[in-house]
Amino acid sequence: MPLAELVPLALKSSVSVLVFTIGLGTAPRELAYFFRHPGQLLRSVISMNLVMPAIAVLIVITFPMHRAVQITLLALSLSPVPPILPRKLVTAGGGHAYVMALLFTAALFALITIPVGGMILDAIFPAKIRIPAGPIVPLILITVIVPTLAGIVLRLAAPKLAARIAGPLSLAATLLLIVAALLVLVKAGPAILAQIGDGTLVAIAAFVILGLAAGHLIGGPTPGDRSVLALATASRHPGIAMAIAHLAGPAEKAVPAAILLYLGASIVITLPYVMWRKQVHGDTSVEDASNL
Repeated sequence: MPLAELVPLALKSSVSVLVFTIGLGTAPRELAYFFRHPGQLLRSVISMNLVMPAIAVLIVITFPMHRAVQITLLALSLSPVPPILPRKLVTAGGGHAYVMALLFTAALFALITIPVGGMILDAIFPAKIRIPAGPIVPLILITVIVPTLAGIVLRLAAPKLAARIAGPLSLAATLLLIVAALLVLVKAGPAILAQIGDGTLVAIAAFVILGLAAGHLIGGPTPGDRSVLALATASRHPGIAMAIAHLAGPAEKAVPAAILLYLGASIVITLPYVMWRKQVHGDTSVEDASNL
């Protein structure tokens, strides 16, 4: 198999396995968290599915940038929470139940919000952003929904086996993800460097910073919830964003570089926020029983 086909397969496989290991540590009751906390669900939907597309539109209108970067930002704004985020969210002060419910529910909502959001963006811009649901649905199912449910089912059927394999599987998937990402980075490196000086980096940084601020402000009265929603709003699923951008602009070769630039900027910008929130909450690895 050629390297050009092997790398995307490795990326998708590693993400799916990581989500599977997350499911191994998730109880079914946690996925129903929002049924017990509808206010948090409403705030999450507003922040991730309404505010972020509005921020992307504002940035695209404000900053002069290449069409590929415009499509990338709009595609990122439609994408759900990345499946490799939960540990970071818990570290920042979120309860495990809220984090897992947010991840799973965001993926379910994406089945509707991506095509609807694409139609709205297509009406705003002449860039043809309309996104057919058909190609996106399998990707969301394969990378988020099915692996999560499979992990939960295995935990229920064989809890000892689930506990034994979760660590090694997570480590192997993480290493595979790092290797595949480095290969992509090496190939796209020149294109990334070419975009740093033309305002693209400023626009992407504004996208992340405004997302953090929006989620923090909308997150509600509980400090941990604000931390989780801030990071979940600013952090978008790069694989799904790549698929959306490809459908919206198949001829735009600079999209992968722009998405990788977003990933790098997101890591750098959100790290101080995570450290700050961790200091605010102290040890947040154990969820408060009142959130259950």
